[in-house]
Amino acid sequence: MVDISRTADAPRSVHPVFRPSEDVPGWPEGALLRPSAQAHPLDWPAIARYLESHGLAFDEHVPARQFAGGLANLNYLVRLNGGWHVLRRPPDGPLPPGANDMRREHRILSRLWRELALAPRSLHLCEDEAVAGAPFQIIEFRSGIAVKGDDLTLLAGVPGIEAYLAGMIVDTLVAIHSVDLDAVGLAGLGRPDGFFRRAVQGWSDRAERVADGKLPSAAAHIIRWLAAVPDPRGGEAALLHNDFKLDNILLDPVSLRPAAVVDWDMGTRGDPLFDLATLLSYWSEPTDPACMLRLAQMPTARSGFPGREEVAQAYQRRAGRSVTAIKPYRVLTMLKLGVVFQQLHARFLTGDTRDSRYAAFGSLGEELHEFTIDIVNDRIF
Repeated sequence: MVDISRTADAPRSVHPVFRPSEDVPGWPEGALLRPSAQAHPLDWPAIARYLESHGLAFDEHVPARQFAGGLANLNYLVRLNGGWHVLRRPPDGPLPPGANDMRREHRILSRLWRELALAPRSLHLCEDEAVAGAPFQIIEFRSGIAVKGDDLTLLAGVPGIEAYLAGMIVDTLVAIHSVDLDAVGLAGLGRPDGFFRRAVQGWSDRAERVADGKLPSAAAHIIRWLAAVPDPRGGEAALLHNDFKLDNILLDPVSLRPAAVVDWDMGTRGDPLFDLATLLSYWSEPTDPACMLRLAQMPTARSGFPGREEVAQAYQRRAGRSVTAIKPYRVLTMLKLGVVFQQLHARFLTGDTRDSRYAAFGSLGEELHEFTIDIVNDRIF
């Protein structure tokens, strides 16, 4: 068993700062950027004119650069008014209900920074889709390391890094759930009453739609189970990130302490156990079936990381919140995860994305639902 009860001290030995993917003088350290030829094109002259009309002067000598990684929203490093910022907008094509919501994210990030130092500040929201093809935000840039997927190469050689990261993840989630929403004007965010039942209905409907009337047996079984299970009796509603995992935490390149939590476009208010269950849905273990290892969302199948049940118990200790009612949320978030991969596969089939990674997402989604049956039957936590 790995002890993750104390994570105040980051590992002493740290990796040097990581530089951009292209050696361009002046780019901020730690920014991993796509080659310019691989970037999703936007109408930058139109964007520059719009921003300048709102007091944000676009530096014409520093071209916008798209960040590497990510499966959905488009993020670009831009220089405005002499400082670095992020332009963030949804992907092209039809969007799933509730996802990629720039308006929601701006509402959260334009306020949350006052109470949660890890929240980057959203400075501007453009709702005119004619400017960039979709609504977009301008968010302050935070320099930091993002551990992408299951690859720990960036932190290779750091002693005890697995246990440190596990504890840091739990502590960060507890910090998010401790935010005083009244203090930042977000007490009215979301609709926590009936949250679980609405989420069950919403993700069941999405599963039906993405299957085009041919719902696989595992997904159908999960949906029936969720329809019959009583609503979990959770605690007081809290701020939810709604897609909390390691690559949404930027780490200071020197201390490895969290520098920012990003990707708040699905943020809301509800039972904190939903956020914890979302984290656990990404948390692979070395003895998991192949689909959870192919998922490759976090490096937690490596030796040194605790298992999902240990993580849940660590959250319970640190948050002072019982996790006994988490099973329905575990099943729900696994249903959601499988459907999300099937939705991404559908974007590949319709040509909305040409990213070859999406080609195998349909079968991965089905296998994740088959794995979920083991959670339903209490064979896996």
